[in-house]
Order: sequence, then C-alpha cells, then structure tokens
Amino acid sequence: MPHQPNSKPLIHHPSTNETHIVNDSPSFARWWRQVLFVPLLQSRWFSKAVQKRLTEKVAAAEVGHRGEVFLVVENHLPLHDAYYAGVRSRAIDLFSLYRVWDTEENTGVLVYVNICEHGLEIVADRGVSSHVSDTVWRAMCDKALAGMSNGKMEQSLADLLDEIGRVLRQHYYLTPDDSAPDDNNQNGADNDPQGNELADTVVFLK
Repeated sequence: MPHQPNSKPLIHHPSTNETHIVNDSPSFARWWRQVLFVPLLQSRWFSKAVQKRLTEKVAAAEVGHRGEVFLVVENHLPLHDAYYAGVRSRAIDLFSLYRVWDTEENTGVLVYVNICEHGLEIVADRGVSSHVSDTVWRAMCDKALAGMSNGKMEQSLADLLDEIGRVLRQHYYLTPDDSAPDDNNQNGADNDPQGNELADTVVFLK
C-alpha cells in the first residue's frame, strides 16, 4: 500500500511559469495501475529504433529558432508518488529535474509521455508561456493523444514535435544576425545562436 502522509502540498517550482500549479487528488486506482503495469506488453512499441528516430525528430524540431525541446518517455509514475501525484505533477517535477528551465532565453519546452497512464503533457518555460497559452499546448496534446489511442504512437509523437517546432519558429525565429557566419561557425547557425542548450536524445525512464 502507498505511504500516506497527512497531506501533499501544491506542486510549484519557482523556475516554472506561475500557471504550473497542480493540486492532485489522492487515488488508489492510479497507484494500483502503476503496480500492475507490465513494460514488456505496454511499452514494447518504444524500441531502440523508435527512440533513435524520435531523437532525430527532436533535433529537427529545434532547427530555425532559439527554443529548446526535451522529450521524456516514462513507463509509469514512481510508486512512492503515484497515490498523490498524477501525470501533470510528474511532468513539472521532470521539468525541474532535467533543468529544462535553464536556457538563455527561458525557451525550454518539455514533452512528457507516461505510457501506463496514457498521458501526455507539455510544460513550457516562462519565456515561451508569455507567447503561447496553455490552451494551445493542451489542444496539441489532445490531438497527439487521439492518434496514440489509435495505435499511432510514434507517428503522433513525431507530428507533435514537428508542430512544437513550428510554434517556436513563430516566436523565436532566427534573425539574419543569428544565422550570419562568424569565426566559430563558418557556415552560419543552422539551429540556434546559443548552441544546443539541452540534449536532443530522448530520455526513457523505465
């Protein structure tokens, strides 16, 4: 059975936007889903080949703008947290843990997939949130989840990453000065002027 402290406070990381406040309801059902999760059956689609292709998609989504995209796929919620914390809470914790907030212009965007919960969340840093509303991110998640529910797991995530890249190009596009060649970049910037601040490699938490 899960450990039951008296209460669990609202989750609020100072490095995230003020809207990133979650008050989850305790749930034995959610906790039991994590206990009963069978990775061999439910996450077999997420092969090494799929991880490689999605890593390439993350890199492609970062071309042409100054934003940073970070993808985390997790089998299930940590058992010690699952009774009190849901998918959104976990996404915000990972946003902090992997320092997605730690970019030059606060342009990090975390994409979090929880296989057990069939959950998908986008957490954007405060720089991006000043341009893109939570409603837009939610609509993008819902669209991807609809495809994933039809078995199009990889394609739905790939399409979502493409869409995030397009949104970031609208607000953090490269200027001529950004792409001009210099002593360190003879051909000009193909990605962002700050360099690749966050790793493109997909993180898989088993």
